[in-house]
Amino acid sequence: MKQINKFSMSIPSKSANEAFARVTVAAFAAQLDPTLEEISDIKTAVSEAVTNCIVHAYPDSIGTIYITGEIIEDNVVKLKIRDRGCGIENVKQAMEPLFTTGGTERAGLGFAVMQSFMDYVRVSSKKGKGTSVILKKKISDK
Repeated sequence: MKQINKFSMSIPSKSANEAFARVTVAAFAAQLDPTLEEISDIKTAVSEAVTNCIVHAYPDSIGTIYITGEIIEDNVVKLKIRDRGCGIENVKQAMEPLFTTGGTERAGLGFAVMQSFMDYVRVSSKKGKGTSVILKKKISDK
């Protein structure tokens, strides 16, 4: 698919940066004139992906979260949230609702939330190398 615009950024895996990532991605997606519901969906999915990096990828340290965004033809926003953290041992299991490695304070719904709000979610990971989440959302033509 033809790329129309793109951005990239990297942020430390600090909880204070979750809101920054969410708002930055929303501002980038705004060029497609999304509805409030569409922008809210994107922000929620990005929030979940970034929170996963903060909580799970770098549990005992501060690492880097890499975020890239693209506007591609047919009004699609494509986002990639990536870390170089500890990785996920079993991606299929991790994507099951209510599964968590984060203890009793985590709900285990991050990937399920991403899937419910985005049109496409792909997760790839290597233990000890990091995780990559690709999200896509088609913005409606008004």
